Amino acid sequence: MFRGSIVAVVTPMQIDGSIDYQAFARLLDWHVHEGTSAIVAVGTTGESATLSYAEQADVIRFAVTEVGGRVPVIAGTGVPSTAKTVELTRQAMSLGADACLIMAPAYVKPTQEGLYQHYRTVAEAVPIPQIMYNVPGRTACDILPQTVGRLATLPNIVGIKEATGDLKRLQALFEVCGDEMDLLSGDDLTACAFMQAGGKGVISVTANVVPKLMHELCRLALSGDNEKAMALDAQLQPLHQAMFVEANPIPVKWVLAQMGRIPGGVRLPLTELSSTKHAEVRAAMLSLGLR
Repeated sequence: MFRGSIVAVVTPMQIDGSIDYQAFARLLDWHVHEGTSAIVAVGTTGESATLSYAEQADVIRFAVTEVGGRVPVIAGTGVPSTAKTVELTRQAMSLGADACLIMAPAYVKPTQEGLYQHYRTVAEAVPIPQIMYNVPGRTACDILPQTVGRLATLPNIVGIKEATGDLKRLQALFEVCGDEMDLLSGDDLTACAFMQAGGKGVISVTANVVPKLMHELCRLALSGDNEKAMALDAQLQPLHQAMFVEANPIPVKWVLAQMGRIPGGVRLPLTELSSTKHAEVRAAMLSLGLR
């Protein structure tokens, strides 16, 4: 259902933390024109953790309206509470989202059975297509392949964003769910190899900055043009690395502000990129001709 370069889009903010919807509109239009395959709104990169629930709804509504069906809009709706995840997922569907990205419940450390029951409950309560999001580095829990296999039988669980960066995990997922779900990378550093090994695409941070190049990387990798894909991936590696010198989305918002795409605002407890990191990130930008 989903493939190619899917951007986990930032939420532009003024220095005072207010959402800049004019900048957001320009950003969304740019992504559509540059070939981005789908937009993830209010994911981790979109600062879902610092937005109120009302603001999350406003951002999803705005993205759906502005994109106007040109590409799918996927709403981030995963929170630690199953009941609240159901509520947010139902709201996203009512706002016109095409699918929801649901991160594993953070902090509470559910068992594998708890993860299964969590995703099954949301899927059965809300008929919108749903993509699971496995990112143990942020959630302190890991959706194991056996659990993914159980959930793959549910018709509206259509994919998983796998952000461990472990390519062996991809093969384990193929063994338990085959082609029943879209397997999407959540790790820009290994996304090229992930797609060459059979993954369908990447939900990307780097695509915020170079959407056309990430679109081309996905096109090459998915078409089997491995030599050109690996050459382009090698060019992108410094930028991939720079996007995580501090917690996402601090570096990517700084780069976009340097490019004049958005203002420089982030919300506490996130802060602006440390001055000691500026030279490193700017060098990665310059390696791709970004200013």
